[in-house]
Amino acid sequence: MGLLEETVSRIQPPDQAAAAAAKERLDQLTMPYWALGRLMDLAMELAAITGSVKPKVDRKIIVVMAGDHGVATEGVSKYPQEVTVQMVANFVNGGAGINALAKVADADLAIVDMGVAGDLDELAEQGLIISKKIGRGTANIAAGPAMSRQDAVRAVEAGIDVALSLAEATDVFGTGDMGIANTTPSSAIIAAMTGAAAADVTGRGTGIDDDQWQQKVSVVERILRTNQPNPSDALDVLAKVGGFEIGGIAGLILAAASLRKPILVDGLISTAGALIAYGLCPAAASYMIAAHRSVEKGHIIALDHLGKKPLLDLDMRLGEGTGAALAMTLVNAAVRVLTEVATFEEAAVSHADK
Repeated sequence: MGLLEETVSRIQPPDQAAAAAAKERLDQLTMPYWALGRLMDLAMELAAITGSVKPKVDRKIIVVMAGDHGVATEGVSKYPQEVTVQMVANFVNGGAGINALAKVADADLAIVDMGVAGDLDELAEQGLIISKKIGRGTANIAAGPAMSRQDAVRAVEAGIDVALSLAEATDVFGTGDMGIANTTPSSAIIAAMTGAAAADVTGRGTGIDDDQWQQKVSVVERILRTNQPNPSDALDVLAKVGGFEIGGIAGLILAAASLRKPILVDGLISTAGALIAYGLCPAAASYMIAAHRSVEKGHIIALDHLGKKPLLDLDMRLGEGTGAALAMTLVNAAVRVLTEVATFEEAAVSHADK
């Protein structure tokens, strides 16, 4: 049995007894019934995921998967491909959006080279990033498959391996991404897995104009027409229209689920990875927490397919794991409500009869 199959076999349903115990306590807190709304829903969800009415969520890490895409040659992004390498260096130097927001969440960062087109060996040798490089970027999916099926498995298993290596020191995972042109394969994955039209799932990515958007939609349509990904076979979809970092995100999610640890799923690219993970093991969805809704058109379609309601809606479209970082503060808040707010009985406060 390979690592992917072994990981999937370990994914079990969440602990409904723990969820019920959490609800019983939340029902009795010194406030009007369910007065903190979705924070209380989240507290129940965290209890079910971790199997505890006192979920451990202090040790947080955001794993930023980086990879390049051959489809960048189709003019689907405002930025050149070399920006991927430059942004990885920016992450390492602490100058990116995710660095600032990870500090807000008191979360660590792990940067993973899944398939960047440039040379990042020196950073890996210095221990500043993790190297799981499958190749120097995917092939141009507008002309044929992104990768072989074997490399798709390797990408997912690399993500699993990263999660397992971090698990002992981690309570909560967050997903992140970096890769110029990666909204294009993500849109193709979402269209393939949900059946939505290319125009309905293709957004403006790095900020392209109307003409560039029309071109991007036509590229996504050509990608789907050329590759004919099979929506009932998630590895086929990943291999034909995905990316190395998207496979890594899928593996990260599957491993977190197998470990009964919550994983905050960031924006469009991360949610494309979540769709692949869901296709490989639908039970993994119970361990995914949708961090936010981005302005990318396909994101809410993908979240709806997963049955997920995002915690935040801030008109964000950066990626990198920034939404996951912000949502981690809500995870902390939900657990504090569950564990620190007194019940009526504990506080000797009178309350209304049901």
